[in-house]
Amino acid sequence: MTRETAVRIGVLLWLGVVYMALWGDVSVGNLLAGLVIAAVVTASLPLPRVTVTGRIRPLPLLELLLASAYYALESSLQIAWFAIRPAGAPTSGVLRMRLSIRSDLVLVLCTDLLNLIPGTMVLEIDRTNPTVWVHVLDVGSDAAVEKFYRSTRRLERLLIDSFERPPDPGAAITEEES
Repeated sequence: MTRETAVRIGVLLWLGVVYMALWGDVSVGNLLAGLVIAAVVTASLPLPRVTVTGRIRPLPLLELLLASAYYALESSLQIAWFAIRPAGAPTSGVLRMRLSIRSDLVLVLCTDLLNLIPGTMVLEIDRTNPTVWVHVLDVGSDAAVEKFYRSTRRLERLLIDSFERPPDPGAAITEEES
């Protein structure tokens, strides 16, 4: 069995499980219905191929998972404080962040992580010059803005370390990359 076939079977099974979860009934009939619907959807609406280069590195991935959980918890507590504090709503704004991510897949993972952190939402992505525009709940001080950039840079570095292939040391660096 090729890797591509294994991935397709995995996707079909996953969609079948999701279908059962949406119905809230674990049964053979629901699984079969989910698999049929998954097959129709994946055949009629195929996703474009995403080139996957690089490999998964376990230690940076573990650090990424821990850092993401920490940032999500910290942001949740911050939002809870904003909800109960006597002062008014925090100053929010849109911040632009240029990323050094090379892979489209890792760029999507980065934006997904940013969207999972309470108080942030990615509004726009520029794939050609990896840049994201993020709505941030608290930009009321320079320290809050710097904290957002610092935590996003850390997540970006961990994503690159976890999933992207290191650049070829013999390759010439172009002016755009430097």
